[in-house]
Amino acid sequence: MSKDTKVYSEQEIKERLNSLLPHWRYDNGWLRRKYKTHSWKGTLMLINTVGHLSEAAWHHPDIAASYAWVEVKLMTHDAKGITDKDFELAKKIEEVICWRPGQENGALDGTPEDDQRFAYIKYDK
Repeated sequence: MSKDTKVYSEQEIKERLNSLLPHWRYDNGWLRRKYKTHSWKGTLMLINTVGHLSEAAWHHPDIAASYAWVEVKLMTHDAKGITDKDFELAKKIEEVICWRPGQENGALDGTPEDDQRFAYIKYDK
């Protein structure tokens, strides 16, 4: 960690979350986001996606999971607080996990929402 690494105050964190990551929250020193899935298959896919993004970024979250949900928790351990690393990784995780190609008017259809055999994540409204 650089000596210049900014650790955000609780007020700064809440302001940034409100404007940039409204589905994330600050709780007990962590940025947190709980994703709901349709099944264990979706849970594993979500964990693997977060794992790939985190490893590529070299910034690793804590992850808790059950059959139909995954909670991602971010904090910069060596800074003992929330830094730009946490916000940037949270933003990338949110961007990838919540991507819905079927709503982009492109060539990709996206996962069928009306067939539970293929459902894997419960998207926020």
